[in-house]
Amino acid sequence: MKRLGLASIGALPAGVACPDGRVLAAKPGIVHLGIGAFHRAHQAAVTEAAMLAGDGDWGIIAASLRSPDTRDALMPQDGLYTLAVRDASGERLQVIGVIRDVLVGPEDPGRLVAAMADPAIRIVSLTVTEKGYCHDPATGTLDERHPDIVHDLAHPDAPRSAPGYIIAALRRRRMAAVAPFTVLCCDNLPANGRTVHRVLTRMAELIDPDFGRFVASEVGCPSTMVDRIVPATSDEDRARVSALLGLADAWPVMTEPFTQWVIEDRFPLGRPRWEAGGVQFVSDVAPFELMKLRMLNGAHSSLAYLGTLAGLTYVADAATDPAFVRFLSGLWGEIAPTLPSGAGLDPSDYAANLLERFRNPALKHRLIQIAMDGSQKVPQRLLGTLRQRCAADQSWSHLAFAVAGFLRFMTGSGDRGEALDIRDPMAAVFAAAAKGDNETARAMLGIAAVFGNLAADEAVSGPICAAFERINRLGVRAAMAELA
Repeated sequence: MKRLGLASIGALPAGVACPDGRVLAAKPGIVHLGIGAFHRAHQAAVTEAAMLAGDGDWGIIAASLRSPDTRDALMPQDGLYTLAVRDASGERLQVIGVIRDVLVGPEDPGRLVAAMADPAIRIVSLTVTEKGYCHDPATGTLDERHPDIVHDLAHPDAPRSAPGYIIAALRRRRMAAVAPFTVLCCDNLPANGRTVHRVLTRMAELIDPDFGRFVASEVGCPSTMVDRIVPATSDEDRARVSALLGLADAWPVMTEPFTQWVIEDRFPLGRPRWEAGGVQFVSDVAPFELMKLRMLNGAHSSLAYLGTLAGLTYVADAATDPAFVRFLSGLWGEIAPTLPSGAGLDPSDYAANLLERFRNPALKHRLIQIAMDGSQKVPQRLLGTLRQRCAADQSWSHLAFAVAGFLRFMTGSGDRGEALDIRDPMAAVFAAAAKGDNETARAMLGIAAVFGNLAADEAVSGPICAAFERINRLGVRAAMAELA
């Protein structure tokens, strides 16, 4: 089968949306770090919509900071790929053409730094997951002992980390008297713009105090909230999309119809007219961010750990299981009162919409995919809500159960004794704390990098340990029935 690319795009069947000449000719204006499925289904698609609406040169130079896999899949296709939007009513295909190039940082760090330092680049955006910021998730500050940060401070012109690349490019632009680009975090960090600004400022200070002051005062980092469910692409997805196109696409992306992007409008060097793709610009992202982080991400993580322990595979499996639906209802009931009022947000409507999205039968969203990197996610997705409920002397049994599910998941075995695929930067630390009995929960809660001083507070740690004991003794389903 012929490969998707510029030479074959004219052969696409009717009904497949395609980029026009304005998109394909656009010069780069954005460098994006972390060319994964989420970026290609969300920010890249919205940027393409802006250019289709007549915006200027906002092509994307994408970069992987790990492997060459995405580059090797996309560049033989001239950066083109298919976005497949799926739900119960069917599937809509769109070929996206906004990617101008894909670089691989580890192969040539200097080339990526030079691309970011180019004056034509006005925005550097990121989807590198929570762990990619080399920060302490319990405090939101730079982890100065992180191996990549230690390396990047010693070798600033050959960075490994996302903060290291940004700092290297900002230094080069400053020396060339080029204004700094806007840094646009699109990951699920609390107050993500301020968190990234704090991380970058501290890293710059460690290189040179004057440079630190420059980053603190001159580099814009607007906060954002991003929302779209994007499962990992399977071989079955590749085969299906290629058959529908009549052309081979090595790495299409699957997603749902729903998409949301809320951004603080602070871009000193300008930005695309993302409004054309449905972006909402606001003065304060916090209410939107907190609702999404707690209601969607908190529920997703809870389902991931508890569902995997119970032997479920997909989000839709859990979201159509009566026991898990009852748990979600109780969990959202605890979360909703912690959310700020205003901004036109209704937690009840939001929860109902989330349940419908979770039940989308056309998306094969694996629970184990969501479960990855839990040590970086749980503090902001669950612990903040839990602490707030506890401090207000309000019930938080479902939140305690969710955190206990995470701890039980990190022991590495499911309810039937099956081995679990634990992919987490702190997996070894949690494994060392797994004592094989109910003291495991208390030992894991003592991991300060994730839980801070939570273990010392019996009012908080006690109910979590009790929930862990019930899950350990009864299994998730029976323990969940007791909870109900």
